[in-house]
Amino acid sequence: MRERVRRVVESRRFQRLIIAVILVNAVTLGLETSPWVLTRYTTELHIVDHVALYVFVAELLAKVYVYRLRFLRDPWNVFDALIVAFSFLPTAGGLSVLRALRVLRALRLISVVPSLRRVVSALLSAVPGMTSIVLLLGLVLYVAAVMGTKLYGTAAPEYFGDLPTSLFTLFQVMTGDGWSEITRDLMDTHPSAWLYFVVFVLICTFVVLNLFIAVVVSAMEEESREERNEDATVLAEVAALRAEIQGLRQTLIDP
Repeated sequence: MRERVRRVVESRRFQRLIIAVILVNAVTLGLETSPWVLTRYTTELHIVDHVALYVFVAELLAKVYVYRLRFLRDPWNVFDALIVAFSFLPTAGGLSVLRALRVLRALRLISVVPSLRRVVSALLSAVPGMTSIVLLLGLVLYVAAVMGTKLYGTAAPEYFGDLPTSLFTLFQVMTGDGWSEITRDLMDTHPSAWLYFVVFVLICTFVVLNLFIAVVVSAMEEESREERNEDATVLAEVAALRAEIQGLRQTLIDP
């Protein structure tokens, strides 16, 4: 019985069914944000929502039945269980805001779709490499904020009046949001302000942020390489088994 349930749970049709349920549930949760739709189709939306929840619970129970304690050893299974558990949080009284957490079910696509799973695994494996880059970026922001506060705090207090304001302004500049307007406002009183901003943008946007991309791409390449190595190992084992079976057949035919 357990083997039969395992084949069903691991089959492609079952996985496609779960993906379809996740997508339909995500769409219905989005439709609930429309007052016009909600007032006309409240019952239908709630039925779809509850059916999707029951499907997810049944899937998790089936996996627990098949894998037993191994269920908890897979981080993706724990992730799925936590996402579904959010749906059972109380949604009455002061905790009604928790009802919005139901949309987290859409994140289950990450654990169901292999390509998304590889991307997330690569991002998580890149976290240690990102730590030093984050420290470097924080150091650059701090130094630039202190300099900006001392240089332009009097001329533009709305941008560089104090250290927290300067940090927020430079973060805005780093994202490319309206940095030219800030620069031109300062250049009315400090004509050389463009040099400060150009150097900051070059360091943060074209150097530090690109380092993030390089680390993530490197991690994804490493993830793909490991997957290819695993596939090659499996293929080699299959080839060895075929050769062994062929040898046994030959032995039986020609004793």
